[in-house]
Amino acid sequence: MTAATLDQVPLLARTEARPVPSARVTTAVGQSHRLAGGSIDRARPLGFSFDGRAYSGFAGDTLASALVANGVKLVARSFKYPRPRGILTAGAEDGHVFDDGTAARLADDHYYLTTTTANAARVMQHLEHARQILWASLEVRLASATDQWAQYALAGPRSRALLAELLSDAADVSDAALPYIAAFRWCGVPTRLFRLSFSGERAYEIAVPSAYGDALIRAVEALDATPYGTEALGVMRIEKGHAAGNELDGRTTAADLGVSKMLSTKKNFIGRAMAAREGLTDPARPRLTGFVPVDRAQPLRAGAHLLAAGAPATAAHDEGWLSSAAHSLTLGHAVALGCLAHGAERVGERVRAYDPVRGGDTLCEVVLPVFVDPEGARLRG
Repeated sequence: MTAATLDQVPLLARTEARPVPSARVTTAVGQSHRLAGGSIDRARPLGFSFDGRAYSGFAGDTLASALVANGVKLVARSFKYPRPRGILTAGAEDGHVFDDGTAARLADDHYYLTTTTANAARVMQHLEHARQILWASLEVRLASATDQWAQYALAGPRSRALLAELLSDAADVSDAALPYIAAFRWCGVPTRLFRLSFSGERAYEIAVPSAYGDALIRAVEALDATPYGTEALGVMRIEKGHAAGNELDGRTTAADLGVSKMLSTKKNFIGRAMAAREGLTDPARPRLTGFVPVDRAQPLRAGAHLLAAGAPATAAHDEGWLSSAAHSLTLGHAVALGCLAHGAERVGERVRAYDPVRGGDTLCEVVLPVFVDPEGARLRG
């Protein structure tokens, strides 16, 4: 959700359970509080009201910035205690992706979100900002459940058969009965089962209260399951073209990562307006693409710059970067994900992966970012 601007909302009325001060007109905006630049049109002054008082600002400015420019520092008080609240941020949601995760609806008014480990605190902070500032009128409460549940991924062609044996009659794990999520009691223990895959194969995630986590993993291992680590998972997600932390570096949008269809065209969401900015929809932007070395014996390294074949190794000719790379045991050679200007339009071209720090200069072929099972047969198998 983007911050409202004065030309979008010419009059802002705010009501609270406290006396409204008498109206006071402010005709001059304090320029000492305002930053230069941005999309503010200083030739179009506009009036607006906040908390029963009238102020003036300029078209294109955010309400938060206009309030700060008028010297307003107190905008609300906390719900439980009358502590003053000011402007948390005077900028708008920028339309970039900063984490990946999943959302599951357990009931009409109960949702369960997962995030990456590295960004769990940031996501929680951002959601609290949305709840308290952007949509303060909504009756929503957030609670971290990280320590309350032990959750394991079960992946591979035998994952469904293993689950069926593990759960017995507690749950039906057929595709028809379990398209996405199930919640039930297994051996008297509350259990959640999610149909999720980060490895590109058929996979599930099963969760039980944390006190039963050790018992769960021992029961799974007793069925001849093989534990796999994050390094193996990282290789498989690169082979499948799944964007993760390396691709979510604060510069990429959903369109850059090839998942723009996940963004609703009918409903509002955080970052919608800013994601539609001209600069973020430019087809020349670096987009997620796959790369393989022309000489299959050559390695690829994340962090290398992408240059057109034959182009000088200068910043002026930089066309993108490699974000993730690995040796694919499935294919027998290196594969990499990266962002390249004009992205998928250049499939079949050859570019240089130039890495001056580590002495690398590898000729690569641009390919689609899904290296293994592009049809998704393993996922559905």
